[in-house]
Amino acid sequence: MTEGQIKAIEAVDTIIRYIESIDGDLREGLSRTPERVIESFKEIYSGYEDDAQEILSATFNSEGYDGIVLLRDVEFHSVCEHHLQPFSGKAHIAYIPVDKIVGISKLARLLDMHSKRLQNQERLTESIVDDLQRIIQPLGCAAIVEAQHGCMRCRGVSKQNAVMVTSSMRGAFFDKPQARSELMQLINQ
Repeated sequence: MTEGQIKAIEAVDTIIRYIESIDGDLREGLSRTPERVIESFKEIYSGYEDDAQEILSATFNSEGYDGIVLLRDVEFHSVCEHHLQPFSGKAHIAYIPVDKIVGISKLARLLDMHSKRLQNQERLTESIVDDLQRIIQPLGCAAIVEAQHGCMRCRGVSKQNAVMVTSSMRGAFFDKPQARSELMQLINQ
């Protein structure tokens, strides 16, 4: 038996024990649940297989464009590392190019890469900006993330409509109030 097969069996056994600890009965309706959970995990946590450098490597000449590039209202889903509860919302990702621009789908893929990992919202926001700054070296970059958290909605304080907002700004968006103001106006249109 290969190491991968052993890990798969161990994962199924872990899910079975988890279900039994909640329900106490692995009845017919739950008999294939462990395998379905493992399959869903492959998609939910697929961000560990991606690489920001690879995602952002295909760039184009900016042809002198030096305005704000903003992809706003990009939906995402993630899992909170503290309670293993889902959180989801939308992100706004922006940069001001120097020499190169990236395809807009690359910004969405970067968000997906980071959100499809065990996360906290603060790290998710910072990671997007860290990668943009490191790889495309823009004049400025920013990420603003708005999300509702399952751990707030279905347990604990049970606040159904609470939205957490995090932001990370570098370069011109951090240093220049006018650039930050223009970004916020574009997001709020």
